[in-house]
Amino acid sequence: MGTRFHTWRYGELVGTDEAGNRYYRTKGGKIDPALGFERRWVIYNGYAEATAIPPGWHAWMHQRSDVPPSQEDYVPREWQKPHRPNPTGTANAYRPPGSTLGAGHRPAVTGDYKAWTPE
Repeated sequence: MGTRFHTWRYGELVGTDEAGNRYYRTKGGKIDPALGFERRWVIYNGYAEATAIPPGWHAWMHQRSDVPPSQEDYVPREWQKPHRPNPTGTANAYRPPGSTLGAGHRPAVTGDYKAWTPE
């Protein structure tokens, strides 16, 4: 509720990304005297996950770019892949062979391990 009120009162919509996240900044690009630069924030479409921000918007959010991707005529190159959020902690997470969470079984021990015993 507080973020909505703050956004309504002090923010202006800059753009949205393909995931439906909405990006805001202070009205008129006003510089915050405490920070020395304008405030920028995102309202996520669904679960708030920082890795759901695409690279172009990430650069704008972190003051690496002055022009938001919604105002650029950027066309991705054919070798660039679309953004995917971080799958860690989900069913799509990478689980290498031998992982206790992997679908397969742990590989057999090769015999190159010798247990330590105190003397």
